[in-house]
Amino acid sequence: MAALRLPIFPLTGAILFPGLQLPLHIFEPRYRDLVGSALARDRRIAMIQPQGSAEGAPLFGIGCVGRIDEVEALPDGRYNIVLEGEARFRLLRELAVKTRFRQVECELIEEPAGEVLSGIERASFEREARRFADRQGYGVDWNAVERLDDASLINGVSQIAPFDAAAKQALLEAPDLATRCELLVQLMQFFGRSDPDERRVTLQ
Repeated sequence: MAALRLPIFPLTGAILFPGLQLPLHIFEPRYRDLVGSALARDRRIAMIQPQGSAEGAPLFGIGCVGRIDEVEALPDGRYNIVLEGEARFRLLRELAVKTRFRQVECELIEEPAGEVLSGIERASFEREARRFADRQGYGVDWNAVERLDDASLINGVSQIAPFDAAAKQALLEAPDLATRCELLVQLMQFFGRSDPDERRVTLQ
């Protein structure tokens, strides 16, 4: 598969999955430049987490390409955008560039087609998700949850779950849906055993 050159938005705690959406408020000048550049080209931005908070921190090895699906350009130069996840990618190298935003060379990851969970896997996940939601005081429309297909459910929860960067990265890097589902169940169980005053779970 041919390598791609893409601009990146390195954002801790934010992951994107193919087929899902991620709303973003863009206010830093370099990321305004990034959005303007993407809009002038193919509207694609690579979402990837940095491994630390320092400027220019190394990047994790897996991210997701998003295409700008909706955009609102504000009078002061900020943007509100919605990214539509297209495909996960594997980082090959970061490029030396003159732009204020970082760019990488990457290759897209081919996803397994038509993934579904077994009835036992789906039931186990929904059971643990109900416990988790009850412990955290989340209001959930379980009828709507039951109507979701397996991929939308597992990837959607992975994207919005209140876990730390390392946990969310592990979910993104899971090689298939069943593995991601199993990891989600483990994380929800672990989070339920943690200090109730701690609002984020960690794998470290």
